[in-house]
Amino acid sequence: MTTYDFIIIGGGSAGCVLAERLSACGKYQVCLLEAGPKDTHWSIHLPLGLIELMKSKTLNWQFNSEQENSQNQRSIFNPRGKVLGGSSSINAMLYVRGQKQDYDHWAELGNSEWSFDKVLPYFKSTEHQERGENEYHGISGELNVADSRSKLPVSDDFITAAHSAGYPLNDDFNGKQQEGIGYYQVTQKNGKRYSAAAAFLTPHLNRPNLTVITEALVQKIIIEEKQAKGVCIKRKGKLQQIFAKQEVILSAGAFNSPQILMLSGIGPQDELNKHDIKIVHNLAGVGKNLQDHVDIMVVNKTTRTDLLAYRPKASWWFIKQAKQYFTQQRGLLTSTVAEAGGFIKSSPELDKPDLQLHFIPAAMDDHGRNNKMLLNYGISLHTCLLRPKSRGSVTLYGNSPSLHPKIQLNLLADNDDQRAMINAVKIGRNILNQHQLAKDKITEIVPSEECQSDEDILAFVKNKANTIYHPVGTCKMGSDELAVVDQQLKVHGIEKLRVVDASIMPTLISGNTNAPTIMIAAKVADDLLNR
Repeated sequence: MTTYDFIIIGGGSAGCVLAERLSACGKYQVCLLEAGPKDTHWSIHLPLGLIELMKSKTLNWQFNSEQENSQNQRSIFNPRGKVLGGSSSINAMLYVRGQKQDYDHWAELGNSEWSFDKVLPYFKSTEHQERGENEYHGISGELNVADSRSKLPVSDDFITAAHSAGYPLNDDFNGKQQEGIGYYQVTQKNGKRYSAAAAFLTPHLNRPNLTVITEALVQKIIIEEKQAKGVCIKRKGKLQQIFAKQEVILSAGAFNSPQILMLSGIGPQDELNKHDIKIVHNLAGVGKNLQDHVDIMVVNKTTRTDLLAYRPKASWWFIKQAKQYFTQQRGLLTSTVAEAGGFIKSSPELDKPDLQLHFIPAAMDDHGRNNKMLLNYGISLHTCLLRPKSRGSVTLYGNSPSLHPKIQLNLLADNDDQRAMINAVKIGRNILNQHQLAKDKITEIVPSEECQSDEDILAFVKNKANTIYHPVGTCKMGSDELAVVDQQLKVHGIEKLRVVDASIMPTLISGNTNAPTIMIAAKVADDLLNR
């Protein structure tokens, strides 16, 4: 076939949900396009395989930002999934929705259909909560949400230490309130990763009205008279055009969705002119408003040996853990490497948490790609800023679809964000220095004991801060001059074209973005089917 009712660009979290929902009624022919391969590699399904996925050039786009002026000209690594399931196939599997206030803020910005009360039913309808059903959780959805099967003693000690530092405990970050410390729930089933592909797509690949095309690089969206007609793709070295009777839906993520729009002639006029792209529609906000969670780590060297490390005792411990996985589907191999953490207030007078913690049972550096750091027995604590003020952008290197998008994060460009991250380092240190963890401490590896003044800490932050991989906002929803889509996520000025992924978020939610992206897709699919 070359003609379908719906063409969905991007087989990530949003694309998998849309493909399932739109094909389920049997009324429509649906085509899902994915630039990467099928999700068959072992590292996707074994949770601890995420360490390997960080380094994969086949399953990970391995984007890097431009040199960042606000971070001493460093280029920041941005891993994104290039495989069925998208980033849900390579992420840390944490199920987090964000705060009620995040969605109510979207509504205050003029997006009344996206308040928390309006989106909660879609979180519930896509969820199968292993703990059972209540007013915040559903049990009839496709996405399995489970308690972690890897709860290491050191993670228990972290939770106790954070509580000793004055932070409350919380056994459900997606319940009545987000604030507190505890274990994250994970998108796993029987100890294996349960990506958006595994949950929504794989069970339905035999549907006669669902076509999934992998390793298909989109060249552009075909637009005639301000109406989306189809998509031009390149597969196995050959160009092909496919057409849509109903709509083209762009779900390629916060980096690739604006890139594809611009390659199709939709975007800021000056940017398109720069790359000799014919202007189809001048839309100034495409690629603007990029937001991500800026993150910093404190790393301590320790005497403990029940940790991830390239050390003899750790190797024996790992072998025992592996045996537990293959006999019981439990233990370290089910690990997300960030089971424990939470959401805290940097100051008691705040009305909601502004920092997120991820505790790592290893000495970690450079996104886990620095193997030399793992020669130490160590523990690490990520602290990220939930609602940064800094804004970046996505533009183009050229008019070739094979080029990566040009990413300028501008993390730490705002002075308030800089002050918040200085405070984040101090808070992270305080937690790690509580007696439950400090009794095993040898020394602080990162930033080091000598880094004490605010000036020194800021210099460290600029040298070491990264993202925690939650880019949003580059095709934002709204009606202002930088809005790209309306409340129904239809592209302003172009008919039969929507953007449905994390890029439509006008502001960053307070937490990991996979669950909200699934919610967004389910809500739009429902609107389409009920229209």
